[in-house]
Amino acid sequence: MRDREKARERAHELVSRMTLEEKASQLRFDAPAIPRLNVPAYNWWNEGLHGVARAGVATSFPQAVGMAASFDADLLKEVGRVIADEGRAKYNAASRKGDRDIYKGLTFWSPNVNIFRDPRWGRGQETYGEDPYLTAEMGKEFVKGLQGDGDYLTAAACAKHYAVHSGPEALRHEFDAEVSDKDLYETYLYAFEKLVKEAGVEAVMGAYNRTNGEPCCGSRTLIREILRGKWNFQGHFVSDCWAIRDFHTRHMVTATAEESAALALKNGCDVNCGSTYLMILKAYQDGLVTEEEITTAAERLFTTRFLLGLFDETEYDRIGYDRIECREHLETADRATAESVVLLKNNGILPLKREEIRAIGVIGPNADSRSALIGNYHGTSSRYITVLEGIQDEAGDGIRVYYSEGCHLYRNRVEGLGHPNDRISEAVSVAENSDVVVLCVGLDENLEGEEGDTGNNYASGDKKDLLLPESQRELIHAVLQAGKPTVVLNMTGSAMDLRYEQEHADAVMQVWYPGARGGRVVARLLFGELSPSGKLPVTFYNSVDDLPAFEDYSMKGRTYRYFEGTPLYPFGYGLTYGDVQVESVSCGGKTFAAGNGAAWNPASGDGAAQAAGDAVLADPAEGTTLTVRLVNRSAVATEEVIQVYIRDTESAFAPANGKLCAFLRVFVNGGGTVEAELHLDRDAFTIVDESGARRQDGTRFLVSVGLGQPDPRTKELTGKENVVFALRHEAD
Repeated sequence: MRDREKARERAHELVSRMTLEEKASQLRFDAPAIPRLNVPAYNWWNEGLHGVARAGVATSFPQAVGMAASFDADLLKEVGRVIADEGRAKYNAASRKGDRDIYKGLTFWSPNVNIFRDPRWGRGQETYGEDPYLTAEMGKEFVKGLQGDGDYLTAAACAKHYAVHSGPEALRHEFDAEVSDKDLYETYLYAFEKLVKEAGVEAVMGAYNRTNGEPCCGSRTLIREILRGKWNFQGHFVSDCWAIRDFHTRHMVTATAEESAALALKNGCDVNCGSTYLMILKAYQDGLVTEEEITTAAERLFTTRFLLGLFDETEYDRIGYDRIECREHLETADRATAESVVLLKNNGILPLKREEIRAIGVIGPNADSRSALIGNYHGTSSRYITVLEGIQDEAGDGIRVYYSEGCHLYRNRVEGLGHPNDRISEAVSVAENSDVVVLCVGLDENLEGEEGDTGNNYASGDKKDLLLPESQRELIHAVLQAGKPTVVLNMTGSAMDLRYEQEHADAVMQVWYPGARGGRVVARLLFGELSPSGKLPVTFYNSVDDLPAFEDYSMKGRTYRYFEGTPLYPFGYGLTYGDVQVESVSCGGKTFAAGNGAAWNPASGDGAAQAAGDAVLADPAEGTTLTVRLVNRSAVATEEVIQVYIRDTESAFAPANGKLCAFLRVFVNGGGTVEAELHLDRDAFTIVDESGARRQDGTRFLVSVGLGQPDPRTKELTGKENVVFALRHEAD
């Protein structure tokens, strides 16, 4: 394992030879060279959310929320490895030429482990969804893959945006996210803590907003007391870009740039993405910071640089340029796309049957859109394969492929001099001349993204509602009224109102932003070469009427854990081309069969669980292991995701609808059976109380094991029963 103490000693020795001015200069994100000490310039700002970004060609993966839909933590670890590998290859090539520019270092400001609590948030596409446990498990493995397990860090990961950060984008520079201690520790900090304690993430980035009155990048509570105090974080802390400037210009908690720099530095922010730390020396002269505080920050930053081996010869120096977009990496990207697509509805039209298709119509503004492939924070691909191109290639010579853009992504006409809806008649003609239609709708990074993107409404990045743009809604109605069998592909990074599509289309797929070459994999899924197997990492609501105010950070009424209504598509939901069922579950010396009648909601009684007897939970602190047996009653081989939910039946602090506590992706052959083991760790049997303390508060727990949640809507959509049983711990 890498030696942090040795790196810290080397950093201390190097920094001790610097002048005050030199030390202060190293706290900038674009740290200059110190030639007399053989310290090269280093730019801390790099991005690797779903592939090395903004630095030229690199392998392009699906956007993060799409990869979260895979429910495959091992996949995220492999994705992290690919990004680190290509990051090293690009760093080696650039640094040998003296190129130390932005986006060319080895400190990647990824992953984003904020909780996607509200589907209106434009940056939710960057996250792993709405659930703290899923976010933590995916984030941990991504960090482990990115940082590697060698003597040096392959690359340095960064958990962002710390903390309680998920919109509104338009208000983020002055917004105060007010949150209870329970919600803070149960929901908003959970993944950050896991990445620090269990994955050793090297960096944490502060958020733009305030949390309970304190600006996050200068918060004594968040940085000093929790991150470095309670969690013993040993890495470095970086501000979000120009967030420290907001202290005195937007949050109004300080009066000058010097005071803002001092507040951030004194509370543990080591490197400033922005320009406010140019005032560090003035702050020192004014007595607002000490040289010791400047020294401490510099030493933390050089500790990371030594851990990366930037002053040594390492095994990573031999990683060559041939690793960029190599076949192995592209195959990993294809796997990620295949696992991410979620089949939401299928009346039997899918997979498409070649022998029954003479012509296929591909319609919609995202059918041939490169922007709809890549999401935000993306790199450059040497090749893009849109959905249209993928279908054209997959169809071959035997099937005619017609195409119509159908409408502009959001304007009411494609051609500036045309009439409104100037492409709809063409789209209907395509539908009428086709045996089956693939209708590609959705958004792109210009309609949902980060504050300041030029194409989004009011430059806020967020959606005002869950509706597709009016131009697309009119197209969808016109095409579906043509009466041809139609598959709707929704390409967005967030949940949308798809009620009309669910009611009128023959099939609906959530494709997310599937990566630069994702169109090829989507086509293979449509034609049945692969079975879709993704699960929703977010709840799809019916409309914004189901949601609390966007600015309200209470979890009441939010996400599957606390939502009181009926969703359109539940968290964890997704169909396949197979027919897999959880047949039985063994735990604590007992075996429970599917359809045993045990009820998840105690209000409706759980007599069957009582009659079967509770399984024994020997020691909640040690957790327990489940053995799950699955059977595939179809001839179609497919991957599936076992999901385990748990609910404390006795604690008033437990989420009303239970919580995800384990998951595992498995492959099941047609007609085959599989046994898999899943471990429920100690957190599964705890609650977080109103003071923010995590503790055991009950002795009896209901456990649901299935391929989705144990809620009525999932059962209605899938027609399948989960195995539900009770676990009891008899206290001494």
